[in-house]
Amino acid sequence: MQHGEQRHWIRNTRSILLVEDDEVDVLMVQRALRDLEVENPLRVASNGEVALTLLQDEEEDRPALILLDLNMPRMGGLDFLRNLRQTGAAKGIPVVVLSTSRQDRDVLESFNMNIAGYMVKPVDYQKFVELMRTIDRYWTLSELPP
Repeated sequence: MQHGEQRHWIRNTRSILLVEDDEVDVLMVQRALRDLEVENPLRVASNGEVALTLLQDEEEDRPALILLDLNMPRMGGLDFLRNLRQTGAAKGIPVVVLSTSRQDRDVLESFNMNIAGYMVKPVDYQKFVELMRTIDRYWTLSELPP
């Protein structure tokens, strides 16, 4: 971080919801956010079912952003997106897919369900940090609904 630069991540204190079943990937996201000095709390759901339950719970704060893996047990990312769009549980919350899949079908189907972005997870940690920095910069500059 350059001198005088402030870290705000999405300009609010709302949480980031990570929907991810791989514990190593969860740790990598946590570490990258810490290294980037992102102050928003990170909530983790191990699959789409758990994430939908969290989003439908009126006691829970609405996240500012959902980071979504596609390949998960019980309810994968694409099924989660279908349910999310049908229930309206996360209306106005941007969803960014973070997946290892480069398949055109996954990318197209994800964008057809109004995701905000599709990013392929790099294996190298430094490249992953740069990916998270890109998401950080984009959402820091974006206007989000209240």
